[in-house]
Amino acid sequence: MGLTKSSTGAKAISGFEIKKQTSGDKIIALAGNPNVGKSTVFNALTGLNQHTGNWAGKTVTNALGRCETNKNSYIMVDIPGTYSLMAHSAEEEVARNFICFANPDAVVVVCDATCLERNLNLVLQTMEISSKVIVCVNLLDEAKRKNIKIDLSALEEKLNVPVVGVTARKKKTLKKLTDAMDSMEDYKRKETLNLKYPDILEQAISMLEPIIKAETDGKISSRWLALKLLDNDESLINEINMYLGDEFLKKESVAEAIDKANEFLKDNGIDRDTLNDMVVSALMKNAEEICNRTVTYESGKYSKSDRNLDKILTGKLIGYPVMIALLLLVFWLTISGANYPSEILSRILFAFQDKLTELFTALNTPEWLHGILVLGMYRVLAWVISVMLPPMAIFFPLFTLLEDAGYLPRIAYNLDNAFKKCSACGKQALTMCMGFGCNAAGIVGCRIIDSPRERLIAMLTNNFVPCNGRFPSIIAIISMFFVTTANSKTASFFSALILTGVIVFGVFMTLLMSKLLSKTLLKGVPSSFTLELPPYRMPQVGKVIVRSVFDRTLFVLGRAACIAAPAGLIIWLMANVHAGEITLLAKCAGFLDPFARLLGLDGIILMAFILGIPANEIVVPIMVMAYMAQGTITELNDLNLLKSLFVENGWTWVTAVSTILFSLIHWPCSTTLMSIKKESGSIKWAIAAFLIPTVSGMIICFAFTQIANLFI
Repeated sequence: MGLTKSSTGAKAISGFEIKKQTSGDKIIALAGNPNVGKSTVFNALTGLNQHTGNWAGKTVTNALGRCETNKNSYIMVDIPGTYSLMAHSAEEEVARNFICFANPDAVVVVCDATCLERNLNLVLQTMEISSKVIVCVNLLDEAKRKNIKIDLSALEEKLNVPVVGVTARKKKTLKKLTDAMDSMEDYKRKETLNLKYPDILEQAISMLEPIIKAETDGKISSRWLALKLLDNDESLINEINMYLGDEFLKKESVAEAIDKANEFLKDNGIDRDTLNDMVVSALMKNAEEICNRTVTYESGKYSKSDRNLDKILTGKLIGYPVMIALLLLVFWLTISGANYPSEILSRILFAFQDKLTELFTALNTPEWLHGILVLGMYRVLAWVISVMLPPMAIFFPLFTLLEDAGYLPRIAYNLDNAFKKCSACGKQALTMCMGFGCNAAGIVGCRIIDSPRERLIAMLTNNFVPCNGRFPSIIAIISMFFVTTANSKTASFFSALILTGVIVFGVFMTLLMSKLLSKTLLKGVPSSFTLELPPYRMPQVGKVIVRSVFDRTLFVLGRAACIAAPAGLIIWLMANVHAGEITLLAKCAGFLDPFARLLGLDGIILMAFILGIPANEIVVPIMVMAYMAQGTITELNDLNLLKSLFVENGWTWVTAVSTILFSLIHWPCSTTLMSIKKESGSIKWAIAAFLIPTVSGMIICFAFTQIANLFI
C-alpha cells in the first residue's frame, strides 16, 4: 500500500502524518457534503491503493490513496463529509483544520448537481480559507433525469475557481477532474471572491484583517481568520496556537485589534449568536444568488418520484410496516441463503482438520498438544468461520445495498421521533442497524453521533439487537421448538418471521434502556442534527458486494477469529482437565445450575454463554459438547437430533424461550467490549456496557420463567 512505505518526505498535519513516496507528490483534499458521491470519486481515482487512519485525538476516520496522472502523482485525502466548516462537530473540526492548516496543493469540493445551492455553502466556506479550490459537480446524470441544467461555465465565472462536471460512476468522466488538478498551478483567478457580509461586520473585519495579514505573513487567509477570531471559536484558537505558535494571540498588536473589533461589535449590539446568524445568512444569500444565475429547473416537479416514494417509506402509517417487512426480507434471505454455503465451508474446514490430525499423528506429537492446537484452537476457529462467514457475506451486502439505494437515512428519519422521546439521537437508528451485522461494527459506527452523551447511550445499548453471531443459535432454537413444517422454504420464512418479532423486542429494549440511561447515568436534552434524505439511486451491485465483503465482512471476521482461537484453548482445557471425577466444565456448570434454573436455563446453558464471550457463534456447540460429555467442541447438524438431545437434558418450551431471551439480552462479546473501551476511552463504560444488558437479561428471564411456571 503506497502510503505506508518509506518515503522521501512526510508532512504532519493536525496530528496525522502523511507520507510521500516521492518529493513531487501533491496532496489533494477531497471535501463535500454527505451523500454527494465523494467516496465514489475517491474510490474511482485511487482504486485499491488506499488506507485508513484516525486523526489524533478524534474518533473520525479518514481515507488516503494515491492517484497518478500523466503529469503528476497525488495523495488524495478523503476528509470527513460535512455540511459546514463552522466546527460544530468532530467531522467539521477535522475538515476545517486540514483545509486551513495542512496547506494542501488543492481542495476538491464535490457537489451534488441536484441540490447545488445547499452544497455551495461548503464551497464558499472553503474558498474563504483556501485560494486553491476546484469545484467538482457530480451526479450530472441524475440532474439530467430530474430536468436540472447547470451552466458550468457561468458557475466558474461567478466563483472564479475551476469548475468541472462529472458522473463519478462513469470513471472516464473523471478525466476532467484530473486535468483540472494538473493545471491548478497555471489557473489564474481573475479576482478573489469575498462573501458579502453586513456593513457592521465588514467594518469589524477591516479593523482586524490588516494586523493579522502583517503578523501571519500570508500563512493563512487573514480575512477568514479575522472573522473566526471575532467568533472566538475555542477549538480554532487551540489549533492556531499549534500552527502559528502560542505567542501569536498574545502579541500586543493582535490583542488590541481583537479587543477593538469586539468592542465595536458590542457597541452595535452584535453578540456571538448574532454574528453567527449574519455569517450563515450571508452564505445562504450568496449561494442563492449564484444558483439563480447558473441553475435552471425545467420542471418544478423534478423530484416527484422521490417524494412519492417517501410518502410510502417515511409515512406515519406505512413507514414502520415497510421497515419491518424489509427487515423480514433481509433475514429470510440471510437465513435461507446461508445454510448451504455454511455446510460446504464446514465440510472443507473440518476435512482440513482431519489432515492436521494425520500430520500430528505422523509426527508422534503428544496427545495433549494435538488436543490444544487442533481439537481446541483450530476446531473453534473453524466453527466460527463456517457459521459467521456465510450469513455475514449475505447480510452485509444486503445492508449496504439499502444504504447505497438511499433507504437507511429514511430509517433514521422514521425512528428519530422515538429516539428523541428517549432523549437520544435519531442517528442511533443507523448504528443500531449496523449492530445487526456486528455489534462491534455498530459501536465504531457511533462516531457519526456528535454529542458525547448520546454517543455513549448508543454504545451502551447497541448490544440489545442481535449480531450475526447470535442469529444461528436463535434461529436453531426457533426452528427446533416453534417451527414444525417439513418444507424447508416455509420453515425459513416462519423462522424469519419469529426472528423478526424477536428483533422488534430488541429494538423496544434499545429504546427503553436509552430512555432509562438518559434519565439516570447520562442525563441531558436530545441534540438536533441535520439529516439529509438523499435521492434514491440504483445501487452499484458489483461495487457494493466488493466493498461490503472487504470493508465489513472480512474485517469483522478477522477480529472474531483472533479471539476465537485462544477461546478454543480455554474451552478444550476446561473440557479435558478433571477436578476429581468430573471435568472443570461440568463442575462449573453444576455450581451455576441452581442460579441458572431461576432464569429458566440450566448450568450448562449459562456456562456456554460465559465461555461464548469471545464469540457468540460457539454457544450452541459448547452446550452440545457438555451434554454429550465430549472433550471437544461439536455440533449436531440435524436439528431433530439436536432437539432430542436438548429435550433429553430437560429442555422445555420455557427453556427455549428463556435461552432466546438471554441470547438476545446478555453481555456483549469481547470484541464489542474492546471496541467500546477504545471508542469511549474509558474502561468504566466497557464495564457498564457489560452490566446493563446482563442485569436486564437476567431480570427479564427471571420474570418470564416465574410467570410461565404458573401456567405449567
